Amino acid sequence: MPQVSIVVPAYNVASTIADTLKSLLAQTFFDFELIIVDDGSTDRTVEIIDTFADPRIRLIRQQNRGLAGAHNTGIAAANGEFIGFCDADDLWLPEKLVCHVKHLRKSPKVGISFSGSAMIDVDGRLTGLAQTPRLTGITASHVLKRNPIGNGSAPVMRREALEDIRYRPAGETVRDWWFDETFRQSDDIEGWARFAATTNWLIEGVPGLLTLYRVNPHGLSANVERQLESWERMLAKMADIAPDLVLQHGDAARAYQHRYLCRRAVASRDRTNAARLLRAMLAGSWAPMAEEPAKTIATICAAAVLAVGGRFPYAAVEAAFLGLRRLARS
Repeated sequence: MPQVSIVVPAYNVASTIADTLKSLLAQTFFDFELIIVDDGSTDRTVEIIDTFADPRIRLIRQQNRGLAGAHNTGIAAANGEFIGFCDADDLWLPEKLVCHVKHLRKSPKVGISFSGSAMIDVDGRLTGLAQTPRLTGITASHVLKRNPIGNGSAPVMRREALEDIRYRPAGETVRDWWFDETFRQSDDIEGWARFAATTNWLIEGVPGLLTLYRVNPHGLSANVERQLESWERMLAKMADIAPDLVLQHGDAARAYQHRYLCRRAVASRDRTNAARLLRAMLAGSWAPMAEEPAKTIATICAAAVLAVGGRFPYAAVEAAFLGLRRLARS
């Protein structure tokens, strides 16, 4: 049996799946199976997957159930002691898996190991931005407010820990769920928040930007409302599961979410949504300013520059945003 199972949910990713699989097959840790869950693709995704002859690859095809449904199918099929996740448009650096396996073996109380991520554009080029989260001392409030795991391609989990969030919802008679399939967005943060609030496992990161996380700025603006609506539904669910957590940290978490979506609106040059989300952040809670002043001020400045974009070329906005983000990380 392989030590690790890597689950790759795939839906209409013909343009990126080959590069993703190449990065996973190039891992310096070899003892893994690669479970690709085709979630009802209608493009050439499956045809491209079939060109890879590596015996570690297993392809499962299903009708579209969304990202959570694809993750659940992959987890149910996994044989590994550890389970990693990589979206079909992201990349792993060759040393990523070995770093997480070493971390989990060395730290038996850690249930989720993750890393920081460098951001790439649609063509796979580094953007200069990165997710450099807190790596240790992570509590449920940190997960609710800032989601240090960052994205769905960052974590590698202990199978034993995943089992502690397995459930079977009302009306489901066949399959177990780990992630809530009623969410088409925010399904990952719902899972991580539930994990942090209801189990005793630690969540820890390892140093380095070991994941390359692809961002498509042209698709961000249209999703802001849906993302916010889905996130609010996640918060409402967590209020039922961990009411004290949400009572104490819910307003701050909402302000951080507004800040995050504001940055995405800036990246997609959407000055209207950027301004609206910035106002919502400032009106909701001053926690982001008090706890992370540099990043918050960077967001405010970038949104302000975008607001006068009619008199400045967008290159100036982007340069300002990148510069301020680098300053915030220094």
